[in-house]
Amino acid sequence: MSNMGKKSFVIEAYKHRVVMDADYADKTWNILEHAIHDLYNHNVRNISFEELYRNAYNMVVHKFGEKLYSGLVATTTSHLKEIARSLEATEGSSFLEELNRKWNDHNKALRMINDILMYVDKTYIPQTKKTHIYELGLNLWTENVIYSKQIRTRLSNMLLELVCKERAGEDVNIELIKNITKMLMDLGSSVYEQEFETSFLQVSAEFYRAESQKFIECCDCGDYLKKVERCLNEETDRMCHYLDPSTEKKITSVIEKEMIENHMLRLIHMENSGLVNMLCGDKYEDLGRMYNLFRRVTNGLSKIREVTTSHIRESLKQLLTDLERLDDIHVEFVQRLLDEKDKYDKIISLGFNEDNFFQNALNSSFEFFINLNPCSPEYISLFVDDKLRKELKGVSEDDVEITLENVTTLFRYLQEKDMFEKNSNPRLLRSFFHFTC
Repeated sequence: MSNMGKKSFVIEAYKHRVVMDADYADKTWNILEHAIHDLYNHNVRNISFEELYRNAYNMVVHKFGEKLYSGLVATTTSHLKEIARSLEATEGSSFLEELNRKWNDHNKALRMINDILMYVDKTYIPQTKKTHIYELGLNLWTENVIYSKQIRTRLSNMLLELVCKERAGEDVNIELIKNITKMLMDLGSSVYEQEFETSFLQVSAEFYRAESQKFIECCDCGDYLKKVERCLNEETDRMCHYLDPSTEKKITSVIEKEMIENHMLRLIHMENSGLVNMLCGDKYEDLGRMYNLFRRVTNGLSKIREVTTSHIRESLKQLLTDLERLDDIHVEFVQRLLDEKDKYDKIISLGFNEDNFFQNALNSSFEFFINLNPCSPEYISLFVDDKLRKELKGVSEDDVEITLENVTTLFRYLQEKDMFEKNSNPRLLRSFFHFTC
C-alpha cells in the first residue's frame, strides 16, 4: 500500500457573504430602524426576524456596532418621548390605565428588539461594557416617561389615591395598582422606592397615626388590640394583591410604631380594660393578643412583664393581709398560694405562649414573697402535715398526691428548708420527702 499524504481539514467559522459598498452601514441601519418603528406601531406582519437578526449580526461583524447601538438609543428615545407627550395629554382617571397600556406595548416591542439584537447583546456589548439591550430599554423608559415631570407627579398621586380609597373600603382596580407597582419594580428597586414606596410609607404613617388616635379614644384595650391585629392582616393582604413583597416588612414596622409602640403604656394601664384587668379576669385571648403584638416592638414584652410582676407581688401581699384574722391561716395561706400559682401558670401557658421570660418572673415573684414571710416554712409544713393526715383518714390518694405535687413547687422556693423540717412531724416528713423524690 503506497504512502499517501494525509489531508488536513480546517473548519472555519460560518460567515455571511456581504457585498460591501460605501453606503452599506447606512442602508443596513435604515432597515433595522424601520423595523423598530414597525414594532412600536404594532406592524409586524411583514417583518422577517431572521433577516433582521442577520443584518444586526453583519453590522457587528463589520465593525458597525457603535452605529447600531447609538441608532437604537436615538430611535427608542424618540418613540418614548412621543409616548410621554401622549400620556401627559391624557386626562382624568384613565391616565394610569393608559400608562399601563403604553408600558405593555413598550415591553413587548423591547423583547422583540432584544431577540433581533441577540448577537449584539452577546458579543459587542460585553466587549464595549455598554448596557445590555433589555436593560437599556428599561432605563430609557424610566428617563423619558417615568421621570417626565408631569407624569412623575400624577403617577405618584393617583397611585396613592387608589391605595387610600382601597383602605377606606371603596372598590378600586386592584389589578391596575398591581401592574403599575410591578412596572416600577421591574424598572429597578430604586425606582419603585423613589416613585412609590417612600411616599406610600409616609402616607401610611399619617393614616395609622390618625387611626390609632381615633381607636384609642373610643375603644377599650381588648378592642383596640383587635383593630391593630386587623390592620396588620389587611396590609399583609395588600402585599399579596398589589404591592411588592419587599414593602411588607417596612409597612409592618410603620403600623407597629404608630399603633403599638407609641401607645404601649396607655394600653397597659388603660382603666378597666388594661393589663391588670386582663390578669384579674383570666382573659387569655386578650392577653395572648397583647403578648403577640407587643413582642413586635422594642421593650414591649419587658413592659408587660414589669406590670405583671408588680401585680403578682401586690396580689400576694394582699393575700397575707386578707388571711391575718383566720385561725387556720396555714391552710388558707398555702392553698391560696397554690391557687395563685395555678392561675398565673395558666396565664403564662394560654396567654404568654409558655414564654420562659414570664415563667422566670413568676417564679421570682413567688420565691420573693414566700421568703419574705418568716412564717412560710411553718405554714407549708403544717399544710403538708394536714394533707398527709387526711390521706390516712380515707381522702382520695390521687387528690392528696396532686396537692402534694403542687406543694413541692412552693417547698423548692423556700430558702430556709431546715425551718420546714423543724416544724414537721418526722414520720409525715419522711412521707413527704419520699413523694418529692
